[in-house]
Amino acid sequence: MRTKLAELVMRHRGAIVDVVLAVAVLAFTLPATATGLSFSVWGPQLAWAEYLVGGLTAAAMLLRRRTPWPMIIMSAVCALLTGQVVPMLLAAYSMTAVHRLPRWTFVALGLTAVYLVVDHACPYTDRLPFFSLVRAFTLVYLPALVGTWVRHYRHAIEEARATALEREEIAASRERRWIARELHDTVTHAVTVMVLSAGIIRETKDLREVYELAGNIEEKGVQALSELRQLLTVLRRDEVPSPGGLEGIMRLAEEAKATGLEVTTHIDVPQGRLPQKVAHACYRIVQEGLNNVRKHAPGSKVRIAVEVRGDELVYVGVINTSTAEACTDAEAAMEELTRVSGPPRGAIKEASEVSGGYGIAGLRERVAILGGRLMAGPTADSGFALAARLPLTPPGESRDSPSSGPEATA
Repeated sequence: MRTKLAELVMRHRGAIVDVVLAVAVLAFTLPATATGLSFSVWGPQLAWAEYLVGGLTAAAMLLRRRTPWPMIIMSAVCALLTGQVVPMLLAAYSMTAVHRLPRWTFVALGLTAVYLVVDHACPYTDRLPFFSLVRAFTLVYLPALVGTWVRHYRHAIEEARATALEREEIAASRERRWIARELHDTVTHAVTVMVLSAGIIRETKDLREVYELAGNIEEKGVQALSELRQLLTVLRRDEVPSPGGLEGIMRLAEEAKATGLEVTTHIDVPQGRLPQKVAHACYRIVQEGLNNVRKHAPGSKVRIAVEVRGDELVYVGVINTSTAEACTDAEAAMEELTRVSGPPRGAIKEASEVSGGYGIAGLRERVAILGGRLMAGPTADSGFALAARLPLTPPGESRDSPSSGPEATA
């Protein structure tokens, strides 16, 4: 019951405040007239006229959110006719707190002047000009000034809320895209390996090879489930899942060999050199590159390269060719992609332009977040390269905890 009442009050809070102000105006004007304590700057007035003015002033308070002028005019008339200045105080505050009058200072000064006239005519005050002026500015002009501060504060709060909602939407969108990339990379890689292994099983009659391929399918299924479980765990914590870093890249190379690719690797990374996020991105790039080779160029020669250049950059690439040896390292692949242009090889393209799927587009987003650049395109020897250049320290972040993985060359 209390909850419903609180919801009702919050929903109609503005209307309730207006009604309370109207009742307050009636409470100040009607009793004074009924007891004969009211006075007018124009001399004695009929009681019914004072009652009417008090009622109209209270009714004007109900319209204060739509327009301030009825409230301003009636409060001034009420003060001059009945001697009650409280409605002017409420009108001065409301006209600036609720509305944005371009020349509110002149209106406030006009109400202040009305107060001075009423205070001078009041038989119950000291009629000293200095004190009358202090009371006028304190009770009329100051509430108007406070109203402007309140309006600016409300506007700042609304802007802050809008900004917070916008940031929440952006953060939620980034989280959704991050989850989509992780799911795509995990599921696509596992399913691709399993499908290719299943196809080889159908064509082979060697029981030993069948057992090995079946074991490979089982292993990839377990690995995919493990990565998905890890991803679900990460969603509850806000950490970066680590599928293995450089050691994971070596496993990817071995799995690619098992599905018929001729793979060589070149990993030149000092021990503990790669931050976790960068190592994770390298793993996903190699994973996507090998998946694309399996789909579009089965049986080709593949070169996997990961190397650190200086103190700032790491190069990672997957290069395949069917006619010659692949580029020796990822940096050379980046240079090759930049150099190659024109038919029949095709100009270098940003990674998002070379695939209609989500894999390379997701990699482009992942690399861009880390402050790097991803490129994909044909090489001069009729091959294809997927290569990236990544900073060792992502922008706006301190150095992540390093990923484990030995320096290796195979």
